[in-house]
Amino acid sequence: MKVSKSDPSYVDVLIVGAGISGIDAAYRLKTRCPKKSWLIIEARERIGGTWDLFRFPGVRSDSDIFTLGFPFRPWPNDQSIVGGADIRQYVEDTAREFGIFDRIRFNQRVKNAEWSSKQGRWTVETDRGRFTCSFLYLATGYYDYAGGYRPSWPGEKSFKGAIVHPQFWPEDLDITGKRIAVIGSGATAVTLVPALAEKAAHVTMVQRSPTYIVARPGRDAIARVLQHMLPRSLAHQLTRWKNILLTVFMYSRARKRPERVAEWIRDQARSALPAGYPVERDFNPAYNPWDQRLCLVPDGDFFASISSGKVSIATGTIDRFTPTGLRLESGEDVPADVIVTATGLVMKLAGGIGLSLDGAAVHLPDRMIYKGMMLSGVPNLFVSFGYANASWTLRSDLTARSVCRLLNHMDRKGFAVATPRTDADLERRPVLGLTSGYVKRAEGVLPSQSDRQPWMVPQNYVRDLAAMRFSRVDEALEFVSNA
Repeated sequence: MKVSKSDPSYVDVLIVGAGISGIDAAYRLKTRCPKKSWLIIEARERIGGTWDLFRFPGVRSDSDIFTLGFPFRPWPNDQSIVGGADIRQYVEDTAREFGIFDRIRFNQRVKNAEWSSKQGRWTVETDRGRFTCSFLYLATGYYDYAGGYRPSWPGEKSFKGAIVHPQFWPEDLDITGKRIAVIGSGATAVTLVPALAEKAAHVTMVQRSPTYIVARPGRDAIARVLQHMLPRSLAHQLTRWKNILLTVFMYSRARKRPERVAEWIRDQARSALPAGYPVERDFNPAYNPWDQRLCLVPDGDFFASISSGKVSIATGTIDRFTPTGLRLESGEDVPADVIVTATGLVMKLAGGIGLSLDGAAVHLPDRMIYKGMMLSGVPNLFVSFGYANASWTLRSDLTARSVCRLLNHMDRKGFAVATPRTDADLERRPVLGLTSGYVKRAEGVLPSQSDRQPWMVPQNYVRDLAAMRFSRVDEALEFVSNA
């Protein structure tokens, strides 16, 4: 198959998404596949993805920046848990430093992409034009940018105050001296609550059920020492690996000794809260640690805001909204001038792009994920897919490096097309092994994984790194020559 490159809209690799994963992919292509032409298209008007979209008070990462950020561009100080605006600026600065920024086309929202077996390329339609490419690389994240999960409750229209979803925080919302109810207990809620408490009269976190919340220093003391003693890049890599191994250890410990880890987390909360606080009521989830993601709070700010008296927790199911707040099924009333619905995300792999093969639509739930980076039966398509139990971008960097390994292999062998092919008897399992609401709601729209390589995503960076680096590059792939 001879791929035509005469079309002026053509690039070898078209990357969709200018967040951390997209910039990482571009850097890897530029340094490891220098003969490949590439371009990034981004639906938004600014770089940063998640860190440009979310602008609610206190927005920050729930993973440390040393594993969330780029392995090839060290974070410049010992701050470990970093605010959203600083992360976005770090992404932009990285793109500019490495000559990537000028290869981004903003305000290009992809509508659909069709593979032509005859032409051996993808045709990608955006709301502003068309691109063609041999390889399509989706670095679009895992949730819907157009809207978050927003259940409805009886009596909403009777509420006299403002109802806000964190994904679309109003810039002109004044919370000074207001009573605020935050519905939810996940990462967004525990981030919002202490930030809102700085100006609000009082904040109540309304949770249907508790979540595991763990305090962690906002600054990394070991990173500070290493940065003082060693070259910047070496200090960054050592800190990164220290955090990777700690995460792997803690996750493994939680899966093997869930009761012991759960009690340790509750003991940590108990020691951070006022004496006699009902920890068993508000901090004792009905599931095991890492059945859902743990919530990280830097320097225990969430616990400190409770201890200050500015924050309280109401645990129970919401019965209805009232003109002056919320009423729980227990009969408890939660007064509020502003209600924040921190009720979760809507998962959407591939950014909602309509994919088709020779005119036939690709239905993602019918597909299986190959090495966490391709989809069964879909040629020359790469998907940046991350971890559930660690920084998402740890895995997306592995994907970028593995894509380059495959592309270089194809060039050496004279291959133009690579398509993952599955065995018919593979067992299907959810691709994300969490019981969180946003994951359960998405089971009907995500591809599956199996119980064996290369059709699974191990939740262990060390094992994954070894598998991606040393496994056969052509395993379970069907190639078509560039003849």
